[in-house]
Amino acid sequence: MKNFSRENLLLYAVTDRTWLNGSTVECQVEEALKGGATCIQLREKTLDKGAFLEEARRIKQICERYKAPLLINDSVEIALAAGADGVHVGQKDMLPVKVREILGEDKIIGVSARTVEQALRAEAEGADYLGVGAVFGTSTKADAQAISRETLQDICRAVRIPVVAIGGIHEKNITKLAGTGIAGVAVVSAIFASDDIKEACKRLRELAWKL
Repeated sequence: MKNFSRENLLLYAVTDRTWLNGSTVECQVEEALKGGATCIQLREKTLDKGAFLEEARRIKQICERYKAPLLINDSVEIALAAGADGVHVGQKDMLPVKVREILGEDKIIGVSARTVEQALRAEAEGADYLGVGAVFGTSTKADAQAISRETLQDICRAVRIPVVAIGGIHEKNITKLAGTGIAGVAVVSAIFASDDIKEACKRLRELAWKL
């Protein structure tokens, strides 16, 4: 049975070690969960596999205490070895069908999509949810071009699986996504660059409920 529901996407926190400032990813993740984050995606672009795996295992234990799913960005290998709840893959990564073969039926698979065509294909190939964006300009992915509100709505209408919006989302613009049909928001810097991660998550979660 998958440890996953639409409600897990309400406030989806995506890690970024850019703003550690002497802290650790583990400490920041726990603060986010204390503040109400409903899902964690561990994203590591610079760690070697050994360090990534050990970190993933530690964060998995934290997520279990808060009953929040842990998803690994891109690396199916790390997700499997760490016992994570699933993985999130992009359009240029492993196909969802192949991911499912490796991880099994009880794991969560998220797929990035920018068009209705991509969304429908991901759903047909077994994705459990979609990450759609960037919905606003973002500093965490320099190559991410913003998609329109209309495209976001079209994707939400086209698929049966839940959609989480990502890209440049913060307290001052999150309410612009109301009425689009999304299940929640995936947030990076508005959480992990905050001076008070716990309080930032509390405020974002309150706003996400209104979407």
